Amino acid sequence: MSAYGTFAFGFVARPLGGAVFGHYGDRVGRKTMLVWSLLIMGVATALIGLVPTYDRIGIWAPALLVVLRFAQGFGVGGEWGGAVLLAVEHSGGERRGLHGAWPQMGVPLGLLLSTGLFAFVSSHLSERDLLAWGWRIPFLVSVILIGVGLFIRLRVLESPVFAALHAAHGESRAPLLDVFRRHPREVLVGMGMRFAENAVFYIYAVFIPGYGEKTLHYPRSTMLGAVALASAVSLGSIPLWSYLSDRIGRRPVYLTGALVSLAIAYPCFRLIDAGARWVPLAVVMAMIGRDMMYGPMAAYFSELFSARVRYSGASLIYQLTAVFAGGLAPFIATLLLTRSGSGAVAGYVAGSCAVAAVATWFAPETYRASLGAEPGA
Repeated sequence: MSAYGTFAFGFVARPLGGAVFGHYGDRVGRKTMLVWSLLIMGVATALIGLVPTYDRIGIWAPALLVVLRFAQGFGVGGEWGGAVLLAVEHSGGERRGLHGAWPQMGVPLGLLLSTGLFAFVSSHLSERDLLAWGWRIPFLVSVILIGVGLFIRLRVLESPVFAALHAAHGESRAPLLDVFRRHPREVLVGMGMRFAENAVFYIYAVFIPGYGEKTLHYPRSTMLGAVALASAVSLGSIPLWSYLSDRIGRRPVYLTGALVSLAIAYPCFRLIDAGARWVPLAVVMAMIGRDMMYGPMAAYFSELFSARVRYSGASLIYQLTAVFAGGLAPFIATLLLTRSGSGAVAGYVAGSCAVAAVATWFAPETYRASLGAEPGA
C-alpha cells in the first residue's frame, strides 16, 4: 500500500499539468506544448533511475523520488491532450477515430516494451541485484525513447485547426475558465465515461500482477506474461474499435465497452483465483473490454469541445479523472482485498463500469461533428 501510495502521488500533478499545458496549448499551439511535455516527463523518468539510495542520502532519497514522480505526472498531464489533438485535428475527416487511436496505442506498446524489458532484466539478475541496481535499467533506457519522440515531434506541423483559429485571432483568453463556463455538462459526462477505462487498466496492469505474485503465489513470469500478451492484443484491438466508431458512432462502441467490462468483472477475477494458467485469458478479456472505450476516446473527448478550448477541456477530463480512477485504483483494490477479498475488488471494477455506462448513455454523439465549430453546430 505504501508503494501504491507513492505511485498515486504522481497522479496528483496530472490535473495541474493538464491545466497549464491546456491553457498554453489553446493559446500558443498544440505542437509546442507537446514538445515541452515530453521533455519534462522524459527527463523526470530517466532521473528516477539515478536517485541515490536511502543508505546514501537518507530521507532525501524518497523525497527526490516523490519530486520526480510529481514532475513526471506534471509532464504526463499535458502529454495526452497534445498528442491526440494533433492526430485528430490533422485528420479532420471521416477517420478521426482511427487516426486518434495511434497515440492511444502508445500505452499498450509502452507497456509491452517496459514489461518485456523488466522481465528480461529480472530473469537475468538475482533478486538481490534486481533490488540493488537492476530496477534502474528500464528508467535509464527510456532516454532512447525521449530522443525518438523529440525527433518526430519537432518535425510535425501545427494542427491545421489551431492554425486557422490563430489566423482568425479566435483563441480564448482564459480557456480553462471557458471550459467550465460553456461546457460543464461535457466535463461531467466525460469524467464519468473515463472512470471505468482508467480503473480497469490500473487494476489489471498494476494491481493484478502484484496480487498474483504476492497473494496467490503465482510465478512472476506468468503475471508479466499476461500483461505483455494483453498489450500485444491491444495493439490490434484499439484501432479496430476506433475504426468501428468511425462507421457506427463513438457512443455505441464506448457504451458496449463499459457494459462488457461490467459483465466480465466477476468472471475475470474468478478465473484469476482459479489458477495461474487462467490469468492470461482473464487479463486479455478485461483489456479488450477496456480497449472498446480507450480506442474511440481520443476522438470522442476531442469532439466534445470547441477548438478554442479543446486542449484544456480534453486534458481536464482525462487527467482529473486519472487521479481518482487510475492513481488510487491499486491502493483501493489492495485495501478492499485485505478487508473483504477479491470479490470486493471485482465489485469495485463493476461499479466503476456502471458509472461509465450511465455517463455514456447521457453523452452526445459526436462522430459527425465539425472540429472547427462548437459541438453540435
